Amino acid sequence: MIYSFHNSGFRDPETGVYNQTYFMEVFNREWHRHMREQQSLALLYLCPHIHETVKQPHLLEFFTKQVQEALLRATDMIARLDHNHFALGLFNIDEEGTEVVLERIDQHIREFNQEFGKNHKLKIDYKLAACICSPTQEQKIETLFTSVSKLSQELEREQLQSQALIRLQ
Repeated sequence: MIYSFHNSGFRDPETGVYNQTYFMEVFNREWHRHMREQQSLALLYLCPHIHETVKQPHLLEFFTKQVQEALLRATDMIARLDHNHFALGLFNIDEEGTEVVLERIDQHIREFNQEFGKNHKLKIDYKLAACICSPTQEQKIETLFTSVSKLSQELEREQLQSQALIRLQ
């Protein structure tokens, strides 16, 4: 990725996706808009498992590009939270739509593994936790982040399952 000072304030320099600060600002703004308009939104945590011995430059950038391609709507966004975690915000979406996006992400990651694995003998496993809700005055945005974080941790312990979706009541 060519570094751009134009994007330096809100982009992660290694992957090109949004940084955590920008994501949180947008997600908070969307939370309040969805509350007013009585629409639902989803928060997803993506954890790709890339072993630290893998020394492939731009691997994470190529991986996140595949995930971004799975997000077809311009309003959906992906951000890097830390070294191993990404957050995805899906706005004005219902449970069925979220499941479609989860399947599309899974398909794009499988395709990435096939293409990248041909040349590098490498496969990236992942965990994807999703939580959908309709924001209300009674709900706190922190509850959504806590719920998806707990689900992500549960998936990390579960070897057989790679993704899960829950509804926050």
